[in-house]
Parts: sequence; C-alpha cells; structure tokens
Amino acid sequence: FVTKYRTRRRQARECSGEADHHEGMSSDDELTPTEATEFQKSKDNVLEDSRKIFEDVHADFCDIRKILLKFQEWKEKFPDSYCDAYISFCLPKLLNPLIRVQLINWNPLEQNCTELEEMPWFRAIEEFSDAKNVSESK
Repeated sequence: FVTKYRTRRRQARECSGEADHHEGMSSDDELTPTEATEFQKSKDNVLEDSRKIFEDVHADFCDIRKILLKFQEWKEKFPDSYCDAYISFCLPKLLNPLIRVQLINWNPLEQNCTELEEMPWFRAIEEFSDAKNVSESK
C-alpha cells in the first residue's frame, strides 16, 4: 500500500512539475499549506487544553519542586514510614502526569529545543536525588 501511495505522489509531482523534490528524499513529511494550517490549529488547541489541566489544583500539588519538598520533609521527619511506603517506587508514577504536561510542546528535533537536563522539572528531580544521596550517606 505504501509503495502505491508513494508512486501516486511521485506521478502527481511529475505531472505538476514540482522541482523542489529531490529523488531519494522522503516526501512523507511534505504537508500542503491546508494540512499545515490544520495541524497548527490542532496543536494550538491541545496546548490550550493542556494549560487548563491543573488550573483547579492547589499550587502545592501541581509543582514538582513543591511535591518533592513535601516528600523530603516526610523523609527527614519520619524516615521509617517513608522507607516502609516505598516512595522511590511511587515517585515516577506520581510525577509522570506533571512531566508529560510539560513535555507536550517539547520537540527534540527543533534546533532551539531546550535540553531535558535544562528543564525545571528535571533539575528539581536531580536536586531531590542529590539530597537523598546526601542524607543516606549521613
């Protein structure tokens, strides 16, 4: 099916006289202006909806740094119950939705893309991990 589709696109390009296509290059990513506009509109809608996801959540529970601070306080005040709760296994599942929302617009293929290590959520987790290692060494 894919070969037939590509053959039809090649024939359509030949008939229309498009000169900007280079043989051997994929035309799968070529979008018509209408498709590009529709894609951008859909993308904008998704981004707008993503901004609303946590709007009714208390600020202490939608900020990764604040959540991790709560866990750090728990660990320092009640280390036995913290350890018994297997928090290290729970944190990835707990933080996953928050991180995913922040990554919705992230595209590693863009030239001006922010590296993962530079994102605030990554640094917060890194600091939490460092604090964890320091307290364990004590």
